[in-house]
Amino acid sequence: MRTTDRTALVVGGTSGIGLGLARRLAAAGSTVVVGGRDPERDAGRFDGLDTVRIDVTDPASVLRARDEVLDRHPDLDLLVTMSGVMLQEDLLDPGHAVAAETTVAVNLLGTMRVVDAFLPHLTARDAADVVTVSSGIAFLPFPLMPAYGASKAGVHAWTEALRPQLAGTGVTVTELVPPAVATAGQERVNPRALPLDAFLDEVLAILATEPTPQEVVVEAAQYLRWAERDGTYADLLRVRSEPLSQLPGR
Repeated sequence: MRTTDRTALVVGGTSGIGLGLARRLAAAGSTVVVGGRDPERDAGRFDGLDTVRIDVTDPASVLRARDEVLDRHPDLDLLVTMSGVMLQEDLLDPGHAVAAETTVAVNLLGTMRVVDAFLPHLTARDAADVVTVSSGIAFLPFPLMPAYGASKAGVHAWTEALRPQLAGTGVTVTELVPPAVATAGQERVNPRALPLDAFLDEVLAILATEPTPQEVVVEAAQYLRWAERDGTYADLLRVRSEPLSQLPGR
């Protein structure tokens, strides 16, 4: 995948992996827009990047953002759907449903809404790229965050269906499968969290390969992606279930 001289929108690009990727694309010579719920709040972080306000849980907000971005950047040819939330849940507490609904609304339905909104524009071009973002947890759950894993598994399955549906349109679909990355406090709770720059170095190297793989799985995510194939799934799930002891009454 070409990462230079693109016109890109990174939805969920105002922090973490999304912002890091947006900065890398801009440094490579691409025009980049980052989308978030309140980009004006931290405007000082976006030097050289355009911004757009977008709430992926609100269909009207998604359509307004689409119109704003395409009005300013009619050559948009790269869409990255990065929006996501990670929330802990106790499935024995009925109140967990609020967190579950929020997670699915942002991670799964948000991805669908954003891609749907921009597809007519992207398919009208000679060539374009869509990058969805699932997670290693889509393939090996982290039971303390059950809806997160379910939503990211949904993103994976939806991406697998999107790709053949877009065959012949000129739109290439790539799925990014991150492991834990040291952003948003992950570095404080997960000693295996990969430093952001190391993660981005590897991602961009994989994207530059020819042909670009349909899934971008860095080395630190391989054990998650292929646990079932490798026969390590049950043992890893048992270890990843140990944090459930932190929940009240466990």
